[in-house]
Amino acid sequence: MTLTRRLFLFGSSCLALISGLPRLAHAQTARITFILVNDIYLMNEEEGPDGKKRGGFPRLAAVVKAEREKAEKSGGRAVFVHAGDTLSPSLLSGIDRGYHIIQLLNMIPPDIFVPGNHEFDFGKDVFLQRMKEAKFPLFAANMRNADGTPLPGYQDRALLDVDGVRIGLTGQALTETPQVSNSGDVRFSPLVASVREQTETLRSEGADFTVAVVHAPRVQDVELFTGRAADLILTGHDHDLFLDYDGRTAIVESSHDAHYVTMIDLTIRVGMSEGRRVTSWFPKFRVVDTADVEPDPAVLAVVRGYEAELSKELDVAIATTAVQLDSRTATMRTSEAAIGNLFSDAIRATTESDVAITNGGGIRGEKVYPPGTAITRRDVLAEFPFGNHVVVLDVSGEALRAALENGISLLPNTAGRFPQISGMRFEADLSKPAGQRVLSVRVGDAPLDENRIYKLATNDFLARGSDGYTMFRDAKRLIPDADGPLMANEVMVYLKKVGTVKTGVEGRIVFK
Repeated sequence: MTLTRRLFLFGSSCLALISGLPRLAHAQTARITFILVNDIYLMNEEEGPDGKKRGGFPRLAAVVKAEREKAEKSGGRAVFVHAGDTLSPSLLSGIDRGYHIIQLLNMIPPDIFVPGNHEFDFGKDVFLQRMKEAKFPLFAANMRNADGTPLPGYQDRALLDVDGVRIGLTGQALTETPQVSNSGDVRFSPLVASVREQTETLRSEGADFTVAVVHAPRVQDVELFTGRAADLILTGHDHDLFLDYDGRTAIVESSHDAHYVTMIDLTIRVGMSEGRRVTSWFPKFRVVDTADVEPDPAVLAVVRGYEAELSKELDVAIATTAVQLDSRTATMRTSEAAIGNLFSDAIRATTESDVAITNGGGIRGEKVYPPGTAITRRDVLAEFPFGNHVVVLDVSGEALRAALENGISLLPNTAGRFPQISGMRFEADLSKPAGQRVLSVRVGDAPLDENRIYKLATNDFLARGSDGYTMFRDAKRLIPDADGPLMANEVMVYLKKVGTVKTGVEGRIVFK
């Protein structure tokens, strides 16, 4: 997975404490710490570019337990917030559909959990089953069954009393979930409007301070922040380390995979002024780099057990090949390959796309599988060592032709950009200059229409414009780069469904 670590600190007030609070008659003071995590998929740590290991549930558990103990000793309150995306994607989730994630969260139960789009990657029924197993409060005010009723176990909002100060909580799921995941007939109303409606209701119910936990893209975060939709906005989805505070509203996101965990320490004072309750507050932000945290032993032991289980599952055969599959470099980077056809077929089928392109350089097993070979999950992982995600784009026929030209532009030299394709076939003349080699392209049974928009499945590496595929960089995302399933998992699902691999070299790429 490509890691994104960006810290946005807007304004000098972001990390500074306001020196004092107004003196209010009969004031009540609450001290509360919000612990935020979001977008945590991996059950254990991973090594970063700096060589340090960070993230994962054992380190997260150590942070949460320490903060809860600290709050209890000081007479304050700690509220652990999960802003969504965790059931998928990961290797073990591809096997147990997120069961282990819920069990790990149950060891350090959040005080509020809002679902992200990845909670629906395995469909509505699996989502409901996983949520039934959760031993923590579930919030999503803008998520409803087809008949308009709340989903089982979910609530719109709640009021917490902390030393006489009433804290209003509400949670909202990603409005665009149906477009990027498999949520079935679950309905998602506009997130920003839902936050405003819920916080207004909370205030009418007596909330002195409002907190919105959302799984939302940055554009909606900004709309919530600038519109002061809540006093504190805790968000997920963009994988950023993001903090902002303008003196009236605060917003925070905590990176991803618990690489960093953000604490927001609040002192909230409520008193009476001219016969009404008046609230004043200030925040202190603490960002914990979990590379500096010792993993919690109890959670680490459970994770080790799941890792052993995963290791066994990886050696389970999921298909048998009836044809020879060759993933050696010379094959993958110069010509149509049976295994390239198979893998591109897999991502096209699982995303129901018109066509698929993956780069030969992304398939790295360096192995020949003779007919009759049993293919295991471990074999698939060896072929996809980079942890790429599937991305679905809307691209024009003109862009598809340009992509194929790019893919063969360095021939006869071997090149990682060489295209392994599905749903189309093309003929090319390598004696012509690069960029003018493709003679004809057919999509399905019809000639390529350069003005038509096609649904393309590819990997996040190519979608970002890498390997010369710049024509994909600005294409409309139907499944965005960070939201797509792991390519390895999609191939595993496809292989298990197929059972016997019969896909060979079929003339999808013909050189004149």
